[in-house]
Amino acid sequence: MATPQTRLTAPAGACDAHMHIYDRRFIADGASLAGFQEGASVDDYRRVQTRIGTQRTVVVTPRIYGTDNAVTLDAIRQLGHDRTRGVAVLSPAVTDTQLAALHDGGIRGIRFTLYTPAHAVVTFEMVEPLARRVAELGWHVQLHWTAAQIVEHQAMLARLPSSIVFDHLARLPLPERTSHPAYDVVRRLADNGRVWVKLSGPYLDSALGLTHGYADTTPTARAWIDALPTRVVWGSDWPHVTETHKPDDADLLDLLGTWTGDDATRRRILVDNPAALYGFATAQ
Repeated sequence: MATPQTRLTAPAGACDAHMHIYDRRFIADGASLAGFQEGASVDDYRRVQTRIGTQRTVVVTPRIYGTDNAVTLDAIRQLGHDRTRGVAVLSPAVTDTQLAALHDGGIRGIRFTLYTPAHAVVTFEMVEPLARRVAELGWHVQLHWTAAQIVEHQAMLARLPSSIVFDHLARLPLPERTSHPAYDVVRRLADNGRVWVKLSGPYLDSALGLTHGYADTTPTARAWIDALPTRVVWGSDWPHVTETHKPDDADLLDLLGTWTGDDATRRRILVDNPAALYGFATAQ
């Protein structure tokens, strides 16, 4: 592997725990290409891995594919079952046989992208029944919700039997950050040992933006690292579908260096924590 183009050297077994693959082969004939990302194939992502030095990956099914997870299963096969996992999007119509096949294909979680419900392919009503079904497989539910939605649905979240992964710093807004009620909701839920937060998507709630390296997200990221040291994972969110001006993935990995103070913490976030969450072999 070529020398990574980052200041931060990723340790052996480092995982990018949140990215997406877009492949025209899995777009149905005649389907809309709205939201499709060019240059986001498996081969394109391999170049990202070379650039940032990660070896493990978690592929998350993009919204444009609805509940068809073929693109994610194919990416897992191409990138390698031993070092790749997937997060699917499902409806309650999924059968037990289909769930078993997804598990065999490397899926370990299901995602509910509901921060803009009008454009979602899932609903809040689906979360609890599906969480109960996938909990039997050891999967988690991954939530891309606004902080306000986390507060609104806290009673339901407390009932879920599965682990819960909150996307993108749990979308704590500025200027509230940890003073937003969602922070306390997640902290209380975390008492059961089954709550995780992804250190990803810093641009989603940054006022300073790309020019200033999303520096205003640092207090939020550090708060999660301090609160949940063994249950935070890092993700690039490549190919950054929300952003007109795409960040450099090497800079995003280096941002983790700003958020953390030592190599041991970074190794835990990049290697040990994702190994525990996604079932990777322990890295030597």
